[in-house]
Amino acid sequence: MMMPFKRQALVEFDSVESAERCVACGTREAVCIADQQAFFNFSTSQRITRPTNTDDPTSGNKVLLLSIQNPLYPITTDVLYTVCNPAGNVLRIVIFKRNGIQAMVEYPHLGDAQKAKLALNGADIYAGCCTLKIEYARPNRLNVVRNDNTSWDYTKPFLLHRERGKGRQRQAILGDHPSNSYGPHCPLLPLPANSRYRRSSEEAHDMISYPLLLHKSSSSSFLGHAPSSSVAMVSSLHPAQMNCSRIFNLFCLYGNVEKVKFMKSVSGTALVEMGDEYAVDRAVTHLNGVKVFGKKLNVCVSKQQAVIPSQVFELPDGSSSYQDFSLTRNNRFSSAQSGRNIIQPPATVLHFYNAPPTLSQQQLHNLCTEHNAPAFTKFKIFDAKPSSKTLSGLLEFDSKTEAVETLTVLNHHQIRIPDSCNPFTLKLCFSTSSHL
Repeated sequence: MMMPFKRQALVEFDSVESAERCVACGTREAVCIADQQAFFNFSTSQRITRPTNTDDPTSGNKVLLLSIQNPLYPITTDVLYTVCNPAGNVLRIVIFKRNGIQAMVEYPHLGDAQKAKLALNGADIYAGCCTLKIEYARPNRLNVVRNDNTSWDYTKPFLLHRERGKGRQRQAILGDHPSNSYGPHCPLLPLPANSRYRRSSEEAHDMISYPLLLHKSSSSSFLGHAPSSSVAMVSSLHPAQMNCSRIFNLFCLYGNVEKVKFMKSVSGTALVEMGDEYAVDRAVTHLNGVKVFGKKLNVCVSKQQAVIPSQVFELPDGSSSYQDFSLTRNNRFSSAQSGRNIIQPPATVLHFYNAPPTLSQQQLHNLCTEHNAPAFTKFKIFDAKPSSKTLSGLLEFDSKTEAVETLTVLNHHQIRIPDSCNPFTLKLCFSTSSHL
């Protein structure tokens, strides 16, 4: 049983001896899955229990639970309807964000749900991201009170709260993902037969037909909607600890940051203008509810379409309430290397890079102490090529909150070393590793 948001899984064997052999083998030599080392240990659970027996073709539920992993692009009811409706007539969709991004999709018949699960489980909505993990849900009917981006009842058009566009007449799949500067355009579902995510040898297009779409000329035509705002509003900021640069250090992990402005009329609230609306969506997905300096951030899409430098004042730390980052080289989604950016939610392990080659563990500890940032508990240096002029590695913290605070404070900190003309800009991001 997969636990994707914990980056863990349970595996049940037919005997204790088989489980012991697995743990012993994983202890003797490293086992890597998708280039990540896997660790094996015994679980406290005696058996794996699921809401329904997924191995029994006669069991199941007409309501599916979808978990969307690595959601680089917005997930709305229109997106899920377009993906799921070819398997059967979708009745209702509800999207929620308690454990990452999840959704429930209701079909009229069990057979439609089984067909959709078989075809779509493990596939990417957009190539390389927005991966679907599908289970049977517990409820057998969804309750929808309004029709919008997060919930929709297709049997009750009178719940309409916004213009929905063509809806059911829309083509079955979206073609390319929204056009932007964050990498090459990639095809959508279905996955190729040799994909490591596919569990069944039967290809998705053998079960579900996805007609080709005409290519859209710009992201503004995505799903027929007008583009949403590229400005995020973040509130519940610590008034003494947060400033424009620290907001940039955190938000730049999810897209280019153009401008940051603290609002004079609302204490602890700032507007963050980003490169586009998709960067804002990623920031909302990963940063909303994250605790920084004892305050739980509230991140949402702003009604403002741009940040205007008006009513500039001095923050408690003496810095300006407004800062323009549009020309900074620390934005990570502008260069030819932007396709290498890995969008990760906040985690207990930080990846550091572009550090001086002589940087030591003690120097990093001293840096944390000097800036009142939480200290790391484990430290790992990556083996560098002889010709490498910089150092990279991992830092593990006791909690996710401590890792977030250290990144907020030390990301893009400049380190000067003797006999070097230019300082090294220390760069931090959240690691894909769960521990060291």
